[in-house]
Amino acid sequence: MRAKSDQRRAFTLVEVLATIVLIAIVIPVAMQGVTLATRMASHSKRQIQASCLAKSKLSELVASQAWQNTARSGNFGRDWPDYEWKLESSSWRLSSVYELAVRVSWQGPASVENRSVLLSTLVYAEND
Repeated sequence: MRAKSDQRRAFTLVEVLATIVLIAIVIPVAMQGVTLATRMASHSKRQIQASCLAKSKLSELVASQAWQNTARSGNFGRDWPDYEWKLESSSWRLSSVYELAVRVSWQGPASVENRSVLLSTLVYAEND
């Protein structure tokens, strides 16, 4: 008979199998969470970039008063090839006040349609 101090402790087959089953359940769920977080971070980044581009384009059009006689759409060149902008203007409550809106759009993932950000402001037209 062996003494108790000579006995070695080891995992049983049942414990090893239970651990493998638990890992097989947890890892796919964790990976799905990581994938979702990565996708949302990418969407947020693109939305922030589009907001900054819309703000910049709207400021440029208002400061130069080019909104009255310039192209109503375009892109941002080689620096931002995935983004396009479109200017929308409409008469507001007063005849000499206009609402300007710049919509910046980009192509979403294949399963999603185009995404866009709309930024607007009011301007006073001095020519009227």
